[in-house]
Amino acid sequence: MLFDFVLLDKLRDARHIAIFSGAGMSAESGIPTFREAHTGLWAKYRPEDLATPDAFLRDPVTVWNWYAWRRELVQQAQPNPGHLAVARLEALVPKVTVITQNVDGLHQRAGSSDVIELHGSILETRCFDCGQPADIAAVAATDREVPPRCRHCGGMLRPGVVWFGESLPSDAWSRAAEVLDDADVFFCIGTSSLVEPAASLPRHARSCGRTVIQINPEATSHDEIAQYILRGKAGEVMPELLSAAWSNHGA
Repeated sequence: MLFDFVLLDKLRDARHIAIFSGAGMSAESGIPTFREAHTGLWAKYRPEDLATPDAFLRDPVTVWNWYAWRRELVQQAQPNPGHLAVARLEALVPKVTVITQNVDGLHQRAGSSDVIELHGSILETRCFDCGQPADIAAVAATDREVPPRCRHCGGMLRPGVVWFGESLPSDAWSRAAEVLDDADVFFCIGTSSLVEPAASLPRHARSCGRTVIQINPEATSHDEIAQYILRGKAGEVMPELLSAAWSNHGA
């Protein structure tokens, strides 16, 4: 792929690069996107029927088991070349921050050290009632109830993700806003731009005068915002882009 020389200069001159990633990036690691994850035993359910507080209260066993199934998929997946390229940026740019809608922890496993999880983590567990975090491996070893119970208050444990109808974690959202105020370059990678308020971040970045780069195999509404549109998968485009921009650094 050929890249604009001005874009390459902007990357080399950047003090702080922000990476905004969505489900398309994780899909390259074999993790089904949220709306594709309903196959086999789960084909009869809509995502909205399993990802709300009301759904959990109505049928906690089904919701817990669905997330346990998804957690197994995540734990079996490996970071793809896109994740690894994002992590390599930390050796090339003074500061790199990942803002992700994904809940799978693949950016951290790839080596990224500063990751803001807007939608929480499926690898974490907390109490539905008191909010206390729980070590699911330790709980599962002694508690066979589904879902397991909180050791602090006896409430039901739930996955540490943000459900429909819930607010984003305030600390994560505040940090994301701070990143937009500081970053020179804003990558938008593998996100369909459908889920608010996270989808507003690229628009805000552009309004702040940041260089916005869209990487996606398909067109999204972010194409209207981005100054640079790189059509393709993150695992293919990102390594090529780093190699083109930092050819003398072995990127």
